[in-house]
Amino acid sequence: MQKEFWLNKWQSKQIGFHQSEINSYLQRHWKETGAATGDGVFVPLCGKTSDMLWLQAQGHAVTGVEFSEMAVKEFFAENEMTPEISKQGAFDVSAANGIRLFCGDFFALTAEDLKGVAAVYDRAALIALPPETRKKYVAHLRTILPQGFTLLLVTLEYPQEAMDGPPFSVPEKEVLELFQGASPKLLERAEIPTRNERLRENGVETLLECVYLVSVTG
Repeated sequence: MQKEFWLNKWQSKQIGFHQSEINSYLQRHWKETGAATGDGVFVPLCGKTSDMLWLQAQGHAVTGVEFSEMAVKEFFAENEMTPEISKQGAFDVSAANGIRLFCGDFFALTAEDLKGVAAVYDRAALIALPPETRKKYVAHLRTILPQGFTLLLVTLEYPQEAMDGPPFSVPEKEVLELFQGASPKLLERAEIPTRNERLRENGVETLLECVYLVSVTG
């Protein structure tokens, strides 16, 4: 999962993928997941996103997983929280104010780690993974989450030949294939200015952000 790549990005502060503001798609479409107050929410490859604060404010118990210890520490420090730190399996777990962050490898998570989770918010995980890993990622999600979860998924679309990624372009056709049987529903597709410097250098001035609702029943 390109662990060293991401650790180096955090260490060198090359975190253009981090958004300090709350994601507008999350605020606009979260209610469509049907997640109720008290339901657990999982945020894979969470970084230090403020979206977790928004989800917690909606009454959810939030669980995130992140490779970078630096990202985990910065999340709590920047939000003036002092987490309790414990060991759970392969992970160091930091928890405060209804938010638990597992520091370690997503693929080491088990169903026990995610008990009580009813919905998933993925803005940065699927698009961070190369094609050969995306199928493995979706298969593991299905393995570790309770049957009947919903997923709010944000992807990017751009000419993949312009850049090797990450972030990667994940076209609608691939989303439908990855979540076959879960009937992914396209909620929104928006053309936005390209923020990625490498893409702009290769002539990609705009790209598409796509938002899907995925209902996984088994």
